[in-house]
Amino acid sequence: MAIVFEALGKQHDRSTFSCGQADLDDWFRRRAGQDERRNVARVFVAVDSDLGVVGFYSLSAFKLEIGDLPKEIARKLPRYDDGFPAALVGRLARDLRMHGKGLGELLVADAIRRILGAARALAVLAIIVDAKDERASTFYEGLGFRRFPLRPSRLFLLASSAMSALATM
Repeated sequence: MAIVFEALGKQHDRSTFSCGQADLDDWFRRRAGQDERRNVARVFVAVDSDLGVVGFYSLSAFKLEIGDLPKEIARKLPRYDDGFPAALVGRLARDLRMHGKGLGELLVADAIRRILGAARALAVLAIIVDAKDERASTFYEGLGFRRFPLRPSRLFLLASSAMSALATM
């Protein structure tokens, strides 16, 4: 499997992509390019030389409220009224043809690397993901993400934890 990660462009054929979830497939085929052009999200694709686009994820800025965080983390932070900077992995999917090949983990790893690269110039306290279902939540937990206490389908990974994990790789 020779996968290359690239910013979404007109050269990427999205018509055959299918992750098995109609809303994600529809967003990717019809609205991902619009979100990119409108500066709502940055979209990145995983491209296989034989199969074409086999995965994608989107990144956006996010405002994290202190009340959303677990108490043991919140008590260590200053009390800013405007919240804290975070990065959102808004949508992430892999093609059904890639099921069981580890592409989901590669997509998350690439997203985290890009976020941490941006974090050198722009503060990012945490990386946020929204899980579509319990299976997705479990997937993200296996990668070190933690659920928000009041919103269990939203998970986070502190940027400092992600940075430490990458340093040991």
